[in-house]
This record gives sequence, structure tokens and C-alpha cells, in this order.
Amino acid sequence: MSPARSLQQGTRYRAAIAATAVMTVSALAAGCSVANSNHSDAASPDTLRIVLPQEPPTLEPCDASLTSTGVVVRSNITEPLVERNADTGDLEPKLAESWEQTSGNVWTFRIRPGVTFSDGSVFDAADAAFSIDRAVNSTIGCDVDGYVFGDDPLVVAAVDPGTVTVTTPTADPILPLRISFVEMVPTTTDAQDKVREPIGTGPYRVDYWDHGQRLSLVRNDTYWGAMPEYARAIYQWRTEGSVRAAMVTNDEAELATYLGPEDGAGDLGVAYPNNETTALRMQANEPPLDDYRIREAIDYSVNRSGIVKALFQGLGDPAAQLVGSSIVGFDPDLQPTPYDPGRAAALVAEAKADGVPVDKEIRLIGRTGQFPKINETIEVIQNSLSEAGLNVKIEMMDTAGQMQYQIRPFPDAGPVLLMIQHGNQAGDAQFTVDQYMRSDGYQSYFGTETYDARIDAAEALVGDARQDAFAAVLADEPTELRQFAYIAHMNAVLAKSPSVRYEPNSATGDEMRLSEMTRADTDASS
Repeated sequence: MSPARSLQQGTRYRAAIAATAVMTVSALAAGCSVANSNHSDAASPDTLRIVLPQEPPTLEPCDASLTSTGVVVRSNITEPLVERNADTGDLEPKLAESWEQTSGNVWTFRIRPGVTFSDGSVFDAADAAFSIDRAVNSTIGCDVDGYVFGDDPLVVAAVDPGTVTVTTPTADPILPLRISFVEMVPTTTDAQDKVREPIGTGPYRVDYWDHGQRLSLVRNDTYWGAMPEYARAIYQWRTEGSVRAAMVTNDEAELATYLGPEDGAGDLGVAYPNNETTALRMQANEPPLDDYRIREAIDYSVNRSGIVKALFQGLGDPAAQLVGSSIVGFDPDLQPTPYDPGRAAALVAEAKADGVPVDKEIRLIGRTGQFPKINETIEVIQNSLSEAGLNVKIEMMDTAGQMQYQIRPFPDAGPVLLMIQHGNQAGDAQFTVDQYMRSDGYQSYFGTETYDARIDAAEALVGDARQDAFAAVLADEPTELRQFAYIAHMNAVLAKSPSVRYEPNSATGDEMRLSEMTRADTDASS
């Protein structure tokens, strides 16, 4: 990445965060309060009431790869050209009927006819080209740009109303998989700034949003596909998992997400693999974290098995890598770093004897509600690090605060240990290593030219060769970088009312499709 491009990306990411904060504050000032609202979330057989751990920070479609945004927006309000089947990993048609690699670095997508947006306008190739260009080539700071496309510009063209071409700088064997992350919006969408309430082709549209209180989607009666059963979905948010669970058990909601086994969902709790891996990301550009021995000591200080058993009550598996078993590049033979507090203390002592300032305060940052038992997990890790001889201070932040430390450019306020939770929605390790392990990665503190070259080589491959190359890249991260202390591959619990029929899958944490939910009293064969 050139210095100019790097500065430009940094500026736009910071601007995006600031804009989101301003937009939220403005909306709060203008939004309705419960006392003044005429909206009702009373129980109705045609309404789904869903309680989330936090309010979506935005409904901007190009930020739908953010879990808290995507769970509302993706496949509900907006849709992509291509979608990935969460069960099989296969790419399937959505707003594109077909696609093909028409030359080495050109992919051609054939647009599905007869699709309209919720405002009645017709969806065609011009909208598709605009949506891709807006998400990838603009300066509005779309999360999907950094997460999926990195620094790669695309040349997008609407050849005719039914055909759009995408040209990449070099041949890209997984371009359709990348395109599956771009949600389609009409050409009337603001191209210079993010939007508060998007227009899409999905089965639902935004009805109202009382900021700080609730958000309502209503069925899009002009939807091109099969009409969903529920006429409305009302989202609310509660930080405490026990409160979310109680809302379902007390018939105040039909669904509650991101629960822990101790939150009280009882027989209404449904456990499922949520495709998320938790880890500590270590800032290694200033002492004491710039010393490899200190990062190694931190890794040895994490009692993964104890955390999974005692805090997660067995809902998860100790992790040895940043991707889960369903991802291309996962190595089933990798073993988690053993918990060895004696070895950790010895490494810290050795570094201290060599003049490393091990007493310098390290900030351990977590996000409130990030996953069940996040506070307890952070406290257990802090205690272990303190016993190893490090000076660690816990800081819990909301989403906006934590995001400042999660994506580039990072604040000059280290040294930092950041609790992250990474869910590779795409199913390929490229989307993990590009953002988390490259020297210029969107969510990477550092890397090396040699490691970057190995990533480049893996990304040019397909099939078994691709799997083997990425498995080797991931296996060598602890020796070549040691930017992470992996913790656990997570499972999640969702509370579901007996009145609803819905089977969560590995994509549920990132996109919860309302169209897949039906009333339990509905004939399953109909």
C-alpha cells in the first residue's frame, strides 16, 4: 500500500467512525421516546419480537459485514447478487441468476429480471454496478471495503440492463465470493455518505426506528421472491443476557440472541455453532508488547480449557487458530497453546532482566456485551497476566469506542491487548489473513514482508492446494508474528419461543433471516 493510499484509507475510516457517532447522536435527539411514541410492540401472531444485545450502530448496507448491523440488514432489507449457503458453503444465485469468469481478470454477472426495490423502482445492472462501486471504490469508509476487498480497486460496468462486469487488477479466483458481501442499493442512494435507513430489494423494509428504544421492519409487499410469513419484526436491545432470556420466557419476545448457558433460557435455549473465534490481539509496535517473549508469555497465560469449561459451560472449543472448522485453511491438527503460568512468568522475568519495561501499563480492552461472560473472561485473563508479572488494566467500551482500536488507523494510545471476536462469514481463510495478519491489514497491528508473500502465494491457488497453503500460513502465525493469543471457537445460545419455527445455523450471528422463520402452528409442508 502506498503512503498516500494508506493515509487516504486512514482518514476515511476515522471519518466513518466519527460520522456514525454524529449520526447516532443526531438521531437520538430527533428520535421518539417510548412516552411519546404511538408505536406498539404488543404480541401479535403476525409480528416477530427480537431482542439483541446491542442497538445496531448503523443500517448502512455497506457496513453489513459488521455483526450488529448485518443481523438486521442482510437478506432482510437488502440482498446481494450472490449468496453463500451457510450449511454447504456453496455460492447460490440471488439477484444475479448466473456468473462466469469471462477472461482472466473479468467476471460477468447476469442480473435477475423482474426485481424491484421497496420504493417501487426497478433493479438492474446499473444499480448493481453502482452498489459495488459505492462499497469498494468510494471514500465513505465502508466496512466491507476493508474486510473483503482491502486495497484492491475494481472496474465495474453495466454492459446492458441485464449484465454487469467486474474487472480486478489481477485474476481473482474468488471474486464471486467477495461480491456476495456487497448488498444492492438503488442508484438514488447517497454516493458520498452513509445512509440511515436504506432502500433494498429484500423481503422487509424499514418501518420506523426509535433510536435507543426499538427498530421495526415491515414486510415488503412488492418483494420479488416468496413472501415471508411474518408481517413485521420489532427489534429491541438489552445488554444483560439474563434479561434477554427472560423476555422470551415471559412472552415479551419471540427470539433473543447471544445468550450464555446460565442466562435462564431453559428449555427454550437452542445451542448452535456461531462461526466466531475469540482471541486477544496484541499491539506489537511499542514496549513491552514489541518483545516476542512478552507476547509468548501472554499466550501461555490464557487458560483456554478453563475458560471454556467454567465460563462458557462447555459451549465452545479451545482455539489454536483464528478460523473455525468450516473454513478453507482450517488445520485440524493444530493444538492450542498449553496453559503454562510458570513458563509465562519465566519469559517475563527474562525480558525484564534484558531491560524490557514489563511494568509499563498495558490496556486490556473489551466490548460490553461482546459475548456471554465477556467481563468474567477479561478478569480471568487479567489475573493470569498479573501473576506472570505484567501490569494490565481492564477497559470495557461500547461498540463505537472499541471500534477505534479494532480498525486502522489505530489510536496512538498503547500498548493495547484487544479482545476480538472474528467470524469468517465467507468460508475462506483469505478473508481472515488479509485483514488480521497482513502488515497493512484492516485489523492487523503488524506483519512482515515474508509473511505477506506467503499469503499472496496461497491466495493465487484453488482447491486442495489452496487449503494446504492457507493451513500452513495459519499454523506458522505464532512463530512468524504471534500477534494473537487464540482463546476459543464459540458456540451460541438463542432463546426461541415455542410459537416460532426457526433453525439457527453458523450464519445466524451475522445475518438472521426473517424469511426463514414461520409460526409453529403453520403446516411445515406448506
